[in-house]
Amino acid sequence: MGRLDNKVAIITGAAKGLGEADARLFVREGAKVVLTDVDQAAGDAVARDLGDNAIFLKHDVRNENEWADVVGEAVSRFGKLDVLVNNAGVVEVGSIESQTTDEWRFVNAVSADGTFFGCKHGVKAMKESGGGSIINMASLASLQGEAMFTAYCAAKGAVEALTRAVAVHCAQMKYNIRCNSIHPAGIQTPMVADVPGKVAKAMEQGFQPPATQPSGETRLGEPDDVGNAVVFLASDESKFINGTRIVVDNTMSVTSGFVPA
Repeated sequence: MGRLDNKVAIITGAAKGLGEADARLFVREGAKVVLTDVDQAAGDAVARDLGDNAIFLKHDVRNENEWADVVGEAVSRFGKLDVLVNNAGVVEVGSIESQTTDEWRFVNAVSADGTFFGCKHGVKAMKESGGGSIINMASLASLQGEAMFTAYCAAKGAVEALTRAVAVHCAQMKYNIRCNSIHPAGIQTPMVADVPGKVAKAMEQGFQPPATQPSGETRLGEPDDVGNAVVFLASDESKFINGTRIVVDNTMSVTSGFVPA
């Protein structure tokens, strides 16, 4: 018996990184999974590798109409919706002085707007299925100040606050729908790997990085470190956990300075 047997899930940003790790763990644990992403080729490849219990849909989470289509397809194909993982996110380097308005709007549209649309349409489908679990991917950046990632901090802060609002609403309405957030530190994903290049590009345009930098390499987590927490929140093992956050960061949010590798 798998921990997610008979559950149907939508995972956004599932073509790579944390979303791909989640999808692979979900299928392994018995779930049927709808993977979504803007990267058609990579998403199709992951879904093919996962077999008959996974399908891929190209999906821009910033578009509410596409959300309605994705949720409708999941219910049409698999009969219901039990789990929604709002994982899609982007990061752009910028301090409060250098972050551009376009970067601000892009980052917040993907993380904040995308999560709002997902919760809105996910709740509607889960009510009809008798309940479910929504897992929103926030970040360590919503718990502490990170000078280089102004828009990202704000977007993930919105995701965390939205999570509580959704959880309380569903509990008060007796929908049997839980909503929790996960807050990872740096994880070995393509998004994190792209950050040094984005910092270098931003510096060419005048960005000044913070004066305080880690003296050595900072330890990064592995995608499954986060994926295992997602599986737990998706499963019935966490049925009394609602409206809270799980931090996956090896003490970084409570450490003065940096955690060495």
